[in-house]
Amino acid sequence: MKIAIAGFGLEGRANYEYWNTPENDLTIADEREGIDVPNGAKTLLGAGAFEKLRDFDMVIRTAGLSPHKIKTDGKIWSATNEFFAKCPATIIGVTGTKGKGTTCSLIVSLLKAAGKTVHLVGNIGTPALEVLPKIQPDDIVVYEMSSFQLWDIGKSPHVAVVLMIEADHLDVHTDMEEYIGAKANIAVHQAPSDIVIFNKNNEYSRYIAEQSRGEKIEYPFAIDEFVSSLKIPGVHNQENASAAIAAAREFGVGDDEIREGLASFQGLPHRLELVRTLEGVAYYDDSFSSATPAVKVAIKSFTQPIILIAGGFDRGLDYAELGAAINATGNIKKVLLIGQTKEAISRYLKEGTCELFDTLDAATERAHDIAESGDVVLLSPGCASFDMFKNFTDRGDQFREVVNAL
Repeated sequence: MKIAIAGFGLEGRANYEYWNTPENDLTIADEREGIDVPNGAKTLLGAGAFEKLRDFDMVIRTAGLSPHKIKTDGKIWSATNEFFAKCPATIIGVTGTKGKGTTCSLIVSLLKAAGKTVHLVGNIGTPALEVLPKIQPDDIVVYEMSSFQLWDIGKSPHVAVVLMIEADHLDVHTDMEEYIGAKANIAVHQAPSDIVIFNKNNEYSRYIAEQSRGEKIEYPFAIDEFVSSLKIPGVHNQENASAAIAAAREFGVGDDEIREGLASFQGLPHRLELVRTLEGVAYYDDSFSSATPAVKVAIKSFTQPIILIAGGFDRGLDYAELGAAINATGNIKKVLLIGQTKEAISRYLKEGTCELFDTLDAATERAHDIAESGDVVLLSPGCASFDMFKNFTDRGDQFREVVNAL
């Protein structure tokens, strides 16, 4: 079969390895030139590459590549579609604007506490096709699913977990309707024997649940008996935990195992991660925060006075809501803004509450200068990182370096 591997990042490389068999004729297509490809691989590189795929039987798109950008006479397929078609085990799929990684990791921790064999794949884990040969029928797969992976999926997971959804990725999706439509595929193909766990307080989550023919389970719900076991801060993480508990209970996980699973989970890097406490000031790395909803939940996680470092790559989002959320938070002492969006965000903040900086280092050092014992210095950018950093991990790592050098 003549196959184009469209997009050659981490997932694209896994796709190439999976489909690189004697019966297939592969070509790597990517709009970037000069990328590192396997020796002897056929390539179609440069601007417009994805519009030149008409002579292929199948195009395997990488998750972040819109199907609309691909021009082909053949079938458009993806690693997610292939995994769902071939996986012998039960799949728990998790989607939402924020909280996917934490909720997936909590589900894994709870299931492992109950002795289950669990595979974590998708955005947070290993590329799904790399894990596929190891999966046995009695195992459980937890799949973190972005809107990009769900865009054209033809099968829904047995258990779909739909977290809070707000505007995001509108630089890639045509509009909010398309974004929600992609997310809805996590539930739209479910059978009556399947289950959807959804955020009852979010209109988009409720809408997606309505598309399912399966059993519907609401969250958040009170987890008072488990809160003391939960090690990660914030009301939003209690909500994430309730979603994870609902999923785990579908697999027979009991209360003692839930407590054990919650207690063993220490949180994910760059998600409200405590870097250090210096002179009574706690420095938190929330670099994973790339949209307004994440900042809102981050600042609600603390009652102490906050010095907030925010701003970054401009994806064309409306920052009025972010400004309103910051202005309404009584315990924010100062906002230190960086990146392309610093001036746009500053327009929505109360006069005298913010300062603008050219670098993260300068903003962090300023935070150290004005912070007092009992304060929290919080890096929660609310924007993507690509204007100044390789990715959110690089941004968080640089923040950690500066903080640890103070």
